[in-house]
Amino acid sequence: MFQAILETDDTMRIKRVTCDVLKATSAAAASCETAQDNALVEIESASGLIGWGEVESNPWVIKALIEAPGTNTFNQPLAHWLAGREFTHPTEAWDFLYEKTLVTGRRGAGICKLGAVDMALWDLLGKICGQPVWRLLAGDHAPVRRAGEPPVVTPYASLLPVGSTLAEYRDSMLDKAMWAQQAGFRAVKIEIMIRGPFAMNGLTATNRDMVELVRLARAALGPEMVLMVDVGYCWSDANEAASVLRQMEAFNLFFIETPLRSDDMAGHARLAELTSIPIAAGELLQTRFEFEELMDRGKVRVVQPDVGRVGGISEAMRVVALARERGLLVVPHCWKTGLSIAATAHVAAMSPNCPFIEFLPAEVSESPLRRELLEIELELSAGRIELPDRPGLGVELNEAVRRRFRVDAPSSAIHQSEELV
Repeated sequence: MFQAILETDDTMRIKRVTCDVLKATSAAAASCETAQDNALVEIESASGLIGWGEVESNPWVIKALIEAPGTNTFNQPLAHWLAGREFTHPTEAWDFLYEKTLVTGRRGAGICKLGAVDMALWDLLGKICGQPVWRLLAGDHAPVRRAGEPPVVTPYASLLPVGSTLAEYRDSMLDKAMWAQQAGFRAVKIEIMIRGPFAMNGLTATNRDMVELVRLARAALGPEMVLMVDVGYCWSDANEAASVLRQMEAFNLFFIETPLRSDDMAGHARLAELTSIPIAAGELLQTRFEFEELMDRGKVRVVQPDVGRVGGISEAMRVVALARERGLLVVPHCWKTGLSIAATAHVAAMSPNCPFIEFLPAEVSESPLRRELLEIELELSAGRIELPDRPGLGVELNEAVRRRFRVDAPSSAIHQSEELV
């Protein structure tokens, strides 16, 4: 499915694994802005090279799962199983770590921490090999490119409005949508978080209000812009969801994201029969096993693995392969810093069934972590991202920003190989 060969005398022998908790000073508990904090994983090889990873989850929980001590073989932290060991490939490490952390890590945050570590291992492998991750991922099913032509992916601008009233929310949505169009994006997703479990700032609105927001967005952007809508699990019943979506069918939506709760497979399948709008879901799911159920029982047409949450680059590629076998599209979820965007772009570049990736533009993000954490990140030009030949994920952290937003002292239980110190 994908391949990577170490072409140097070095190997991925792990010396040290740590996790920093980062938090923006502007972080607000009532906000849906999950980019306002971060679990940043650092993995150092025996030769001193460093790989970076992150994940959208509770960063204090992720740090504990990676570093906190255990008393028996069933509850050892993930760093215990990495430090001092040697791997030839991140997927080898993934399978080993998944088995060793079955008691604490099969799903939920346990897979999220594995996803951040896997991302860092791919970054590290690329640096050891002197190759970009996309080249290491290239396999039989990679998109066809002309010799010497760099891979290109198309991001959509993911726009979360702000406001404490419906009018403020509407104006913010339209302002951000018009900014994205003027910035050259070819696709836009509006986040209509005004109903359901993730309603922002206690906003309460009707289904009619939701339809009106979509109508206004389409009118402002015009008929040519690709438009997607995320409604944040706002309906608990497929029939109610269908009655609203039928009214939105006139607006030519590329997909409707998370209309129902993640575990409602029967509801997803029913809704797929009741609307012509493709259903997209999967941002909260872990591993290929949960995605198989979403595809086969839930009948979704667009699957949305988050590279960190699904289990990293290794597991995201496995989900891509499953979707390809079923003739389904993959549009990865990504709401974090440019580090996750880079990991997502490398996956998409080698996935022929991935037309878009989610992209949180730094210019309209409320999070300083999104805006400042990277010193070098992938560049957007004419609505596309051309992947560079730089080793690993091709990005560089701003160490001063990392230190400024780190909220916890270095762990007293850092896991490292004593013989490599």
